[in-house]
This record gives sequence, C-alpha cells and structure tokens, in this order.
Amino acid sequence: MPRRSILLYPDPRLRMPSAPVDDFDADLASLVQDLVDTLHGTATGIGISAPQVGDLRRVLVMDLTNDRNGPEVYVNPEILSRSTPGLVEESCLSIPGVVGNVVRSTELRVRALDRHGAPFERALTGMHAVCLQHELDHLDGKLFIDRLSLLRRIGFRLKRALGAAS
Repeated sequence: MPRRSILLYPDPRLRMPSAPVDDFDADLASLVQDLVDTLHGTATGIGISAPQVGDLRRVLVMDLTNDRNGPEVYVNPEILSRSTPGLVEESCLSIPGVVGNVVRSTELRVRALDRHGAPFERALTGMHAVCLQHELDHLDGKLFIDRLSLLRRIGFRLKRALGAAS
C-alpha cells in the first residue's frame, strides 16, 4: 500500500477532532496499512495517528520494536486509568525539528478496538504509555506543543514567526 504524506504544522486539519470508527471495512483496513507503511517509512517515528495523514478517524498505530516489526493498532482508544506522571522528551512527525519536555503519565490502562473491531484492554508503561497519549492527543486535535511550558511555547512561536519572516 502507498505511504501517505504526513501533514505538517500549522495545517488546520491537525487541530480537528476525529470521529469514532463505526465501519470495520476494506477502507479502514487500507487506512491501517497506510499508517503502518507511513510510520515505518520514517526514520524515527514510533507512532502515527490518522489525522496526521489527513484522515479524521480515531485510529492510531504505534511500533516501538527495535526491528519495526510489531505495529500495534488502536481504534477508538480511550484511557481508563493513568498514574505515575513523569517529565518526558517528545517530538512529532508533524512538527519536525521541535523537541520538548512534557508531563505525561507513564502507566496507563487503555481500552480500544483492533483493526477488525474486536475490543481489548491493555496496560501500557513507559514509552508505550507516553506514545499512546501523544497519538490520542492528535485524535482530539491537540499537539504536544500545547503541553510545553509557557516560555517554551512563546519561544516556539517566536522562532516560527522569525523563520516565516526570513
């Protein structure tokens, strides 16, 4: 399947909330495969959500394996519980070159559907938990830069404005 283009900030579609998936059909299977292919086509990505490729459905894919051979698919994910907040460094495929520290829970319990519509629950820890929260934010129209400190957000906006002016 083709690798899709990743939307870049400030594309307004990145700020739009995604709709729940109701149809587990060939179109959804194609989206899931495209997300896996797109993620695996990046040098550093560990997660991607459907809005990042312009599709406003509640679907995300993560692959934190070393050999990039273990994609996890979450359809209509929801966090059931969270604990153990930590300061973690994040970046985003849609905001290249920007890295920042945000507070995220490092332990989660999540419920979702798989690519075929079968429900599951899973406990996530460490980077798995952080990545899921990052991608879930995308499904809600939020970006990790929204979670940066006020000073860091001001610096990001100033840098972007100065870059646009040159």
